[in-house]
Amino acid sequence: MPRALRATALTALCLSAAGLTGCSELSEARSDLEEAADDVESAAEELANEGQLFTGTKMLDVEGGAVQVSCSGTPADGRPVILLMAGMGDGLDTLVDFQETIAEEERVCSYDRFGEGESDEPAGPQSIADAGGTLSEVVNDVAGDDTPVVLVGHSLGGLIAARHAPDDDQVAGLVLLDATSPTMIDDITGVIPEDATGEGADVREQNLALFGGENPEAITIDSDPAVRSAGDIPTEIVQHGVQYLGEVPEYGDELERVWSEGQEQWTAVSSASELSTAEEAGHYIHVDQPDAALGAIERVTEQVAR
Repeated sequence: MPRALRATALTALCLSAAGLTGCSELSEARSDLEEAADDVESAAEELANEGQLFTGTKMLDVEGGAVQVSCSGTPADGRPVILLMAGMGDGLDTLVDFQETIAEEERVCSYDRFGEGESDEPAGPQSIADAGGTLSEVVNDVAGDDTPVVLVGHSLGGLIAARHAPDDDQVAGLVLLDATSPTMIDDITGVIPEDATGEGADVREQNLALFGGENPEAITIDSDPAVRSAGDIPTEIVQHGVQYLGEVPEYGDELERVWSEGQEQWTAVSSASELSTAEEAGHYIHVDQPDAALGAIERVTEQVAR
């Protein structure tokens, strides 16, 4: 019975009673009935949405807490879900415009890792493997058991994606946007000596602290030159072309060199890897030169969808 009709019926019953006797009881009954109806309506909505793909923003319960997930775009048969992964210190809010553009053609999602955006703080120190475990749960939520996923990772998000892909058969493609080098700590300490001074010393100290766990995610990032293969999944690696690291006095040119070597190392993640340079972009390729990032995503997605 619609809520308005329920209220009318209860009012009529109350007025027909002798005097005001029974009206308070009927009022309580009306309240109980409406509360029960709300519960039924909520349950009906849950049943109606069961098995349906989520669109919008929600909190997803995973091991260790809750993470914020955002999904948009219309799914299509045979097309993968694209999952965007931001860099350290960035929430999914930094991907909104990029995600909206992709959603015009594809189903796309993003999420905040622990300590980023609206997600819970990490319960304790995190490792790359821990971040991969959370990623597995997000993949299962946004794509189910059967739909392939293309991971698109920027900076630290790219490192996590590349480390995770060999362990997850559902990951069918990779796009790494200026992904953090697999040997980043060794790269920095190898270029900038311990007795460095000035800006170079600051860069060394700040990066050692960040990679040692002093960051919003409490995540420790070790150097590991062993890049495991995810087989022959379509993979595009896009590095920056604007030499922003070169601005570090005395050590800039060498920092740019080892960064490029790190991007080369990531090609070992797949026998079908392609490395390119976004000539007009600094570190934030999807912001500075979105066409380069979108083109890489489109090519990988098309290969996965074949």
